[in-house]
Amino acid sequence: MPSELTQEERSSLAQSIAEFHTYQLGPGSCSSLHAQRIHAPPEIVWSVVRQFDKPQTYKHFIKSCSVEEGFEMRVGCTRDVIVISGLPANTSTERLDVLDEERRVTGFSIIGGEHRLVNYKSVTTVHRFEKERRVWTVVLESYVVDMPEGNSEEDTRMFADTVVKLNLQKLATVTEAMAPNAAGEGGGSQGT
Repeated sequence: MPSELTQEERSSLAQSIAEFHTYQLGPGSCSSLHAQRIHAPPEIVWSVVRQFDKPQTYKHFIKSCSVEEGFEMRVGCTRDVIVISGLPANTSTERLDVLDEERRVTGFSIIGGEHRLVNYKSVTTVHRFEKERRVWTVVLESYVVDMPEGNSEEDTRMFADTVVKLNLQKLATVTEAMAPNAAGEGGGSQGT
C-alpha cells in the first residue's frame, strides 16, 4: 500500500487494492502499486484515463497511438503505440482487458511489439474522496511484468515504476488544469 496515502484513504482503498491490484507472482515476475492524489473530481480524471485510444494525453513516452478504422472501445480491442526514442522500446501492441465505467476500472496487457516488457499487465482505478465539501481523486495504478533476461527485479521495477510515476504526475497536471476551481481548492498534486 503506498505510504503517502492518508490512513483514511488507505482504509477506503483496501478493498479495491485487494480486488484489482493484487497479483499472484510467478518466478521471474514482479509487480508494483502506485497512487496519485489529484485535486480534480473523479469524473474529469476518469474521462482522461478511460480513453484507451488516446493514451498520449497523459502518458509521457508515447509518440503516437493508432487504432483500427471503426474502432469501438470495448474489452478485447487493441491499440498500436509508437514509443518516443531513447527508451528500450520502439512499438507496443496493447489489448484492453478491463473497462468498468461504473466502478472506474481499466486495464491493459502488452501483447506484442518491440520492447522488453514481457507479459506486462496494468490496472488503473479512479477513486472519489470528499471532506468538508472538498472533492479530490486518488488514482491507483498497478502492474505485473516478467523480468527481462539479464535484468534484476530492482532494475525492472525501477524502469517500470519511473514510467508509471511520471505518467500519473502528468495525469494530475492535465486533469487539474481541466477542473474548475482546482487551484482555489488547494490545488497541486501530490504523488506517491
